[in-house]
Amino acid sequence: MDHPLLAMRGIVKEFPGVRALDGVDLVIREGEVHCLLGQNGAGKSTLIKVLAGAHGVDEGTILWEGEPVTFADPQAALHTGIATIYQELDLVDGLSVADNIFLGHEKSRGGVTRVKDMNRATRDLLARLGHSEIRPTREVGSLSAAGKQIVSMARALSRRARVIVMDEPSAVLDPGEVDGLFRVVEDLRASGAAIIYISHRLEEIRRIGDRLTVLKDGRTVAGDLPAKETPTSELITLMTGRTVSSVFPRRATQLPEAPPLLSVDALGRDGEFADVTFDVRPGEIIGIAGLVGAGRSEIIETVFGARKAGSGTVSVAGTKLRNGSVAAAVSAGLGLCPEERKSQGLVLDDAVYRNISLASLERFSRHGVTDATTERRATHEAARSVDVRPDAPDRIIRTLSGGNQQKVVLARWLLRSCKVLLLDEPTRGVDVGARAEIYALIRQLADSGVALVVVSSDIDEVLGLSDRVLVIADGSVVHHGPSDAIDASGVLNRILATHDQKEDVA
Repeated sequence: MDHPLLAMRGIVKEFPGVRALDGVDLVIREGEVHCLLGQNGAGKSTLIKVLAGAHGVDEGTILWEGEPVTFADPQAALHTGIATIYQELDLVDGLSVADNIFLGHEKSRGGVTRVKDMNRATRDLLARLGHSEIRPTREVGSLSAAGKQIVSMARALSRRARVIVMDEPSAVLDPGEVDGLFRVVEDLRASGAAIIYISHRLEEIRRIGDRLTVLKDGRTVAGDLPAKETPTSELITLMTGRTVSSVFPRRATQLPEAPPLLSVDALGRDGEFADVTFDVRPGEIIGIAGLVGAGRSEIIETVFGARKAGSGTVSVAGTKLRNGSVAAAVSAGLGLCPEERKSQGLVLDDAVYRNISLASLERFSRHGVTDATTERRATHEAARSVDVRPDAPDRIIRTLSGGNQQKVVLARWLLRSCKVLLLDEPTRGVDVGARAEIYALIRQLADSGVALVVVSSDIDEVLGLSDRVLVIADGSVVHHGPSDAIDASGVLNRILATHDQKEDVA
């Protein structure tokens, strides 16, 4: 009788006062990518720590090729053939890349470490991952977050594991690096290895997954679902207990007839985008859809003044903004929630309240002295208005979840009473439950009269939130119209048609 490579049956894990896992089932087969989905707190991290030997099992059974196994510690799991790449990487900054990759299983002879052999093997592993530029002798602490992720992946490959667990592996990677990651995953799958892939990005699940399991409140609510065929609406309902219609809230009021708050006229930048024109009225949400690299982020960064336009104008309430001036944009009432929230939108090692007050410091200062009492009171009210959790203004923002970090950025612009808010990938790295909360906040802002522009690589998100949608392909607007007059396949067809036309011309 054929057995799956790995099966977890009825797994229970309790901590003082908390039943983190309550009878979870998970079945993994050779040569597949099995996606594990669930909101923050669903039990995903606890489950993979049980599998990795970091937590013991209180009840239930782990079967390896049909035989019961127990993992007393992480080394036992590694010895069996299970390697885990955690979201919070467990590398040693003071050691070299090669030393980190072979830590615990160094290449040696007669008790002497064979450094040259380790360096040679490291170069081979990094080349396989498409990152030959990372030197084996380089100190890991000097690498970027993306570089460290690559090293952690190389370490898993060095173990020749048969099951590799990847916890949010793309969270710190750029689009090109994500493509490289997926190529490696495909190679591993073809070699017979099994991948347990955890991600909040449903578009990644569609692209890379074979089957999926959904956890909610420490329980398995669905298993062995086909990753590419299961509708997004079904996944959202399974993860949150809510329907898509409640995830994308309907407009509370009719859009008023009023002059536009934001007017973008024939905006362009050489080599990035050209002739972009649109208006946004008070309370209206304009969505910008397109593939990664189409020019979406470049457009709204230029609107905000972070990039200097080569042509065209941007106006707020009828007044033209100074080209390439963020200060002028902010003074006019624009706010931007950038795509790279952690590196561009937040001071990660500072408190919540100070991150919220960043764009409004002049409001709390007089003669160079900050009125700390007024600042804390105002920022606390702004944080509560968007339900930042925990309700702790002094909490270091790095310790908050992705969804609550995004709420802090929104609170910053609420505090400043923005007229126009530009949102670039507002739910990137955010679980589905927190997405629903952010969608509700966006709709509330629109109902209060704020004009919003939402950029997202999630087409369903753009269509579900927006009143009108612009489709961008290769830096050009290829569609502009009501969001209810086009569906996801229509968006993709327009993008692909543009690419086909350009190829024919070439």
